[in-house]
Amino acid sequence: MSWGDRVAIVTGGANGIGLACAQGLARKGTKVVIADVDVAAGADGEDQIRASGGQAKFVACNVADRLDVHNLIASTLEEYGRVDILVNNAGVVGKASFLDLSEDEFDRILNVNLRGAFMTAQAVAKQMVKQIETEGRVSETGKLYSIINMTSVEAVVGSPDHVPYAVSKGALAQLTKVMSLALAEHGIHVNAIGPGNINTEILKKRAGKGSERKKILSRTPLGRIGDPEEIASIAVFLSSPDASYITGQTIYADGGRLALNLTIEDETS
Repeated sequence: MSWGDRVAIVTGGANGIGLACAQGLARKGTKVVIADVDVAAGADGEDQIRASGGQAKFVACNVADRLDVHNLIASTLEEYGRVDILVNNAGVVGKASFLDLSEDEFDRILNVNLRGAFMTAQAVAKQMVKQIETEGRVSETGKLYSIINMTSVEAVVGSPDHVPYAVSKGALAQLTKVMSLALAEHGIHVNAIGPGNINTEILKKRAGKGSERKKILSRTPLGRIGDPEEIASIAVFLSSPDASYITGQTIYADGGRLALNLTIEDETS
């Protein structure tokens, strides 16, 4: 099965890493469904991909809403007839000290980052199993069914003011492992990507320059902030036949941060 015969859903696909993943898959010829709560940006992402010669459809979706997830799958099947790839990228972050963190804020972040990822992956996996029962497993057809969860280095390290975010990403890394075991018998590959600091709009506002940027670079051995396209290239790889013997893994793209046990002197400002 060629890339042009495959269909990918990218949640949180309207901006940043999600949009880069959607664009990277579309450049390979994959038909892409962008799912996001940001309607204006999602529609713009669809237009960008189509203007570049790709095939794309935007679907408004809050992954924390079961009905929205159901409608996302239904819209994808109506438009393209199948699902072969899921990039489970939708996520939110908040900042509050542990002592001040409210239950509502904890629930808000877990509902999107963990519960939403689970519901979307389960719904997509059920559709993939239907296709596999009809068409055969990957080894028999040459296609690769791939679910990719977007976790974070904060699945491993923590920040005292990112409590629910770090908890959700740590749980998502473990969900990746158990999903990979549960779906291996069907030939569905489940992996994760754990980005470090990536040059998205959110990070640009927070750490474009000054002390915050200096702090980030002090814990990044490669000495720079990553680009969304560098994460997208991993998603494309994990969706390709080159990754046919990889499942249950998290690839951390963090500029060396997790290997570091000290801070690096940085004279940039």
